[in-house]
Amino acid sequence: MQEEMSSNRNSDVKILIVEDSPTQAERLKYILEGQDYRVSVAGNGNEALQYLEEHRPVMVISDIVMPEMNGYELCARIKEDERLKNIPVILLTTLSDPADVISGLNCGADNFITKPYEEQFLLTRIHYILLNLRMREGVSTEMGIEIAFAGQKQFITSNRIQILDMLLSTFEAAIQKTLELEEANRELRKANETISTLNGLIPICARCKKIRDDGGYWRQIEEYISEHSEAEFTHGYCPDCAKALYPEYWDDDKQNFSK
Repeated sequence: MQEEMSSNRNSDVKILIVEDSPTQAERLKYILEGQDYRVSVAGNGNEALQYLEEHRPVMVISDIVMPEMNGYELCARIKEDERLKNIPVILLTTLSDPADVISGLNCGADNFITKPYEEQFLLTRIHYILLNLRMREGVSTEMGIEIAFAGQKQFITSNRIQILDMLLSTFEAAIQKTLELEEANRELRKANETISTLNGLIPICARCKKIRDDGGYWRQIEEYISEHSEAEFTHGYCPDCAKALYPEYWDDDKQNFSK
């Protein structure tokens, strides 16, 4: 019942996706429509502004790197427009440079989501912003703070809630990446523990090709390798052995058995 009520509320929420990659735009649209959000797509910043002339989405989710107009410029244009400034803007970014946070604050962005993103993480951020929409509308944007960053002075004009949201989303994204890295490291350690490797000198019989194991027993090479690796075996004859064992069926021209 609770999920059904949530879906009904989502059906009233219009979200504009601004993404120049058709593949990524379609994936994001699929995720959001799966939660019953009403989704529109613009291929770049200019298309988004044209769309906003006639429509008022509840939220804009925009990539940063786009032709014609990037996500920072689009966000700044939205926040400068009295008709649009209360629309929350989420920027999709790799956050490869700390200066991205400053650029996001300068253009008035409300949130960062790092790419590649987990579906549930994305939906949680959207839900969080929707819950805080009323708070945003009641806070004055007339606020400024001067900071020094990367050897330059920066004047941030975002309001307190935007600054807090940006910093929290950046911190949450960093935690998410740390958790993903820890999970990858656990999987790697597990793989290393599971996979045994063959190394060093292996005693092998010059005639029958059996291998002497650590206990001093001579064993078939297939058995030994299977226990010390993930290799599997199939059996057949090399050309020399096939010719020696079955000369009457061997075709020298074709280097295989004749019919």
